[in-house]
Amino acid sequence: MVVINKAQEMIMATLFVLGCFLQTVQAAKPDDVALAWRPTSPFRDELRDLGVAGLIRDDAEATALVSTDFGNVTVAAPAAVLYPSCPADIAALLLASCARSSPFPVSARGRGHSARGQAAAPNGVVVNMPSLGRLGGSSTASRLSVSVEGQCIDAGGEQLWVDVLRTALAHGLTPRSWTDYLHLTVGGTLSNAGISGQAFRYGPQISNVQELDVITGLGEMVTCSKERHSDLFDAVLGGLGQFGVITRARIQLVPAPTRARWVRLLYTSAAALTGDQERLIDVERGDALSGLMDYVEGTVLADKGLIGSWRSPSPSSSFFGSEPDVAARVAKLAEEAGGVLYCLEGALYYGGAAGGEPDVEKRLETLMRELRYERGFAFVHDVSYMGFLDRVRDGELRLRAAGQWDVPHPWLNLFLPRSRVLDFAAGVFHGIFRRGTTGAMGPVLVYPMNRNRWDSNTSAVFPEEEEVFYTVGILRSAVSDGDLGRLEEQNNDILRFCEEAGIPCVQYLSYYADQAGWEKKHFGPAKWARFVERKRKYDPKAILSRGQRIFTSPLA
Repeated sequence: MVVINKAQEMIMATLFVLGCFLQTVQAAKPDDVALAWRPTSPFRDELRDLGVAGLIRDDAEATALVSTDFGNVTVAAPAAVLYPSCPADIAALLLASCARSSPFPVSARGRGHSARGQAAAPNGVVVNMPSLGRLGGSSTASRLSVSVEGQCIDAGGEQLWVDVLRTALAHGLTPRSWTDYLHLTVGGTLSNAGISGQAFRYGPQISNVQELDVITGLGEMVTCSKERHSDLFDAVLGGLGQFGVITRARIQLVPAPTRARWVRLLYTSAAALTGDQERLIDVERGDALSGLMDYVEGTVLADKGLIGSWRSPSPSSSFFGSEPDVAARVAKLAEEAGGVLYCLEGALYYGGAAGGEPDVEKRLETLMRELRYERGFAFVHDVSYMGFLDRVRDGELRLRAAGQWDVPHPWLNLFLPRSRVLDFAAGVFHGIFRRGTTGAMGPVLVYPMNRNRWDSNTSAVFPEEEEVFYTVGILRSAVSDGDLGRLEEQNNDILRFCEEAGIPCVQYLSYYADQAGWEKKHFGPAKWARFVERKRKYDPKAILSRGQRIFTSPLA
């Protein structure tokens, strides 16, 4: 990295930002002009000197929109919101904070889908990342660029994964790893890990990134990769927004399939489900089921049924055939099983680069013969590849129409070692869930991943003691009065159960009340020491993502 002194750094940043700002003014549409007014925030002078004052809003409407996130549990109002026209605007903002004796917090916000304050900047400035694709003459298309020869896509950190997918598919290509919900930003998921049913084969999304453009907490604009500034690269991936703002990611692509055979199979025991899942994800063993599915997940059916949940096709969908008959049979099976069923959900890709229909039929035949699901409870549907990956969108639209999307989401996501997943199922799915029925809606996911597909050099924390670990996502929504309190208490009961039963677990999309919780319960001594060392190097004044309470004041 070229070393320049602070004076040079400030001059260069100012000139760069002024250029971006002038471009923004020249290209502004009438709706954008509302941004160009002088703020009254306490940071006004510093921001005006750096050329970004015209991109700041501190009115009640702007700050209220970013005072909470998808979790809708944590409320932290910022003093202002920055609408950047280019990455240099963000760098200028961070430089302004660094220059103060009391730096103000800064957090990047894409879709605000974090659950517990990662996108919050209490009394500071929230960066509205989608503005990078709208202001300064930019467009979504100009922030997405595919290299067919290199089989990669450069995507702005503010870009949605669904747009990444559409752009890549136009060239017959696709990213390898996904989240279940595609209407999230690239920078947002990469700052956590990005997991779904393809992680068993390709690892999380952070294992499929080739290069990043990052703005550190010091205001430095750095391009990094495994070969160049690798420590920053590793720190940012899974780093919870603590080390820098991702403004561009280069993501690996592979030839794309065109169709998906979407499969759902019901089970009456956790042992049968997890046993089959582990055979499916063991891509190196070579038995009849090894790697046969391209996408492997699972759900627990305790409070709400398979049919009509927000992650499912609608009750009228042909997926379930004659819905009333199926619903009655599923209800009877659940009663016979003691009130809890399990569902193996997955997909077999075909078409395009993934082979033809005869091949998928052969694979499906092997699945139906080898898997230990309840006969008569297999549901198979053929959809486009895009339709399968974007399947949760339909559920979102249904919930929005019913006014049940923007409600509190006290989610609990855990990583568990393989050896204890059945103990967890007995104590939680057949114990705590059955004793404390809340009536709240939302899926409960359970599926395994291979540890060797994760990179321990990144900041992401995951169980490393065993070759396979499970994710359990308890993704509940508080839709009625009293649900929030009951769900949070149930989450606490689950964590207490794990502690008392000696089941080691790591939170994903983590939340702890203070730094001590993060240090002792999440990271552990060795990983915490590395995390602090990286924080001291890239954000020593603890400017970034203070809403999580990992660091709330400058490091010594």
